Amino acid sequence: MIPAGTLLVFLPAALLLVVTPGPNNLYITARGIAQGRAAGVVSAVGVETGTLVHIAAAAAGLSYLVASSAAAFTAVKWAGAAYLVYLGIRTLAGGAGAGARAVAEQPLRRVFLEGLVVNVLNPKVILFFLAFLPQFVDPAAGSPALQIVVLGLTLLCCGIIADLVYAVGAGTLAAVLRGRQRALTLASGCVYLCLGVATALTGAGRTR
Repeated sequence: MIPAGTLLVFLPAALLLVVTPGPNNLYITARGIAQGRAAGVVSAVGVETGTLVHIAAAAAGLSYLVASSAAAFTAVKWAGAAYLVYLGIRTLAGGAGAGARAVAEQPLRRVFLEGLVVNVLNPKVILFFLAFLPQFVDPAAGSPALQIVVLGLTLLCCGIIADLVYAVGAGTLAAVLRGRQRALTLASGCVYLCLGVATALTGAGRTR
């Protein structure tokens, strides 16, 4: 079992990481601005469901294999960048025409899946689980894989709280600016494109 002292050190570090704006937070914000609170919340749930995938991969050692293989890491990085650029182009194409509202208002199931994919293909998350979590794993405290799962779930709980704050905040802003849907949609598209470029340039750094 993880010592209580370790958890007390890990918790504030995890909170600091998740509240600092990063790719996942900006994606959720863009989705909430484009479509409102419900979409922002659903995108946050999708993102954190992706965190479950990373937890499982880290516990199984897959994160290490991907991060240590230049080819695998590059493939994940470019897949994530391409997906974000695709979202940006799709959003901008709709915002520039009469179909802006139809493009912005994606079905919530699709919003959830987009959040999931964005997080799973985020190479910074892989690096985070490789570089950050292992620092709190003590082989003498029991199964390292189990400790990674516990720490990962702790991070997930912190993350969903922070993500929901971003989602509700973005949705509230969208409600205040209702009537400027085209501008909001174009802004969201630009955020996706910037995230795509940032993902393509990823080599190291924090994740959220």
